[in-house]
Amino acid sequence: MSSPEERPARRARRKFGIRIAAVLFVVVSVVMGCRLADVDGITPVPQLLAFLPWLVAPTAVGLALVLLARWWPGVVWSVVLLGLLAWFIEPYGKSGDPGGPVVASVRVLTSNVEFGQATDALVDAVRREKPDLVFVQECEYTCDAELKRALGGTFPHRQAVEGGGSAGSVILSRFPLRAAAPIPGTMGMPGAVADVRGRAVRLQLAHPMPPLPGQVDVWRRELGALRDFAAEQAGGTTLLAGDFNASQDHAAFRRILDTGLRDAARLAGDDRAPSWPARTAPTLGAQIDHVLLSSDFSVETARFLDLPDTDHRALLVRITLHARR
Repeated sequence: MSSPEERPARRARRKFGIRIAAVLFVVVSVVMGCRLADVDGITPVPQLLAFLPWLVAPTAVGLALVLLARWWPGVVWSVVLLGLLAWFIEPYGKSGDPGGPVVASVRVLTSNVEFGQATDALVDAVRREKPDLVFVQECEYTCDAELKRALGGTFPHRQAVEGGGSAGSVILSRFPLRAAAPIPGTMGMPGAVADVRGRAVRLQLAHPMPPLPGQVDVWRRELGALRDFAAEQAGGTTLLAGDFNASQDHAAFRRILDTGLRDAARLAGDDRAPSWPARTAPTLGAQIDHVLLSSDFSVETARFLDLPDTDHRALLVRITLHARR
């Protein structure tokens, strides 16, 4: 039993713990409210949604504080939040494999080389992993020239949007390509149609703006343009890959999946493997680099590669194109 002198201090500690827990619960509740409402909200909600699984940590800290303070409404609050987090951590999107005969096995690599800084590392990875299609984001003029020099013989077909800084992007292909209209955006998003053993496959590179404070509307609009593209391609053979600056916890990205495209990493069982920021991945981060496929592809493997000099991990997937029944 505490003495009369100790009781005020205990009450003060209890109130302080309750206040800290309540602040944590309010922040998590706002994010979870947006997730429940299927919206991305305003800053800082889109940024926090990218790290939704890690909101378990502040919620658990809050639970410990309210248990110590014996604040039972707070215990109920935290348990509800933990239940919602567990529910939404589950993979989102369609699964299942097509049943038609195999047309071709294809290896696809997507990499954001951060203003071209990781170009040499990408060239080494391409030579080692031998992909058939390569989607490169933030490939500025020097990067573009080096890819032509180092990989032009291996990848005779290419489609690019040239630009400096983060604006340049390139699709490299072993398969014959014909040009397709790029998707307009702040950064380059080239498109092409590949001839894969006589099958036309619509390729599209994705690189919308990130949800920076003050630019969330641009991010949402450019993800919406990718969603419109995916909807227009419904029923066709489509491969949409790149740095989406969005995870499955963002409503704008789920709209793309709702058109029928499927996430290769999710089909391979790696839907929560972080791809950014590379400095803290795979311990902490968000999966914002994706390869999305129409339903006539199956996925054999998906693997994230650590490249030096870029804040993104590259994603290498091995997929199979099936004939339609």
